[in-house]
Amino acid sequence: MSDETNTPDKYPLIAKGAELPARIGSGYPSPLDEPCATRAKTTLGDVVGLSQFGVNLLVLQPGCWSAQRHWHQNEDEFIYVLEGEVSLVTDEGESLVRVGEFAGFPAGQPNGHHLVNKGSEPVKVLEVGTRAENDTASYPDVDLKAVTKGGKYWFLHKSDEPYE
Repeated sequence: MSDETNTPDKYPLIAKGAELPARIGSGYPSPLDEPCATRAKTTLGDVVGLSQFGVNLLVLQPGCWSAQRHWHQNEDEFIYVLEGEVSLVTDEGESLVRVGEFAGFPAGQPNGHHLVNKGSEPVKVLEVGTRAENDTASYPDVDLKAVTKGGKYWFLHKSDEPYE
């Protein structure tokens, strides 16, 4: 086994998620960011050089949401519960997702979804999703949409006016 230094074109095959920093909160404009204020996401896929899909470790503290309820035009999403149990809220209502259970959200299906930790313990979820160069995420419950063009994204009002 080689002891080579990692460069941008050479990634490790194995990495330790516990040693990676987590991003706390969300990029949503205020006050839409408040339900996700304690959300912790650790980007795993980037560390090992994945570029076609993203992989995150999501930790939700009690009362925390994964996101505003949304769906993507061009990106598939998948979640797998590693620890705890979490409420999955969709257009059909609410379902409890427990350890070892998973759910998928195919691109282009207008069924808003998000996770809410209604329990008293933290929840750990593995998230996997497409990295589309161009996408629109719709948020049925709030005045928000996310647009991705050329791999860069930003938030707009549903009227297409930018948030300031």
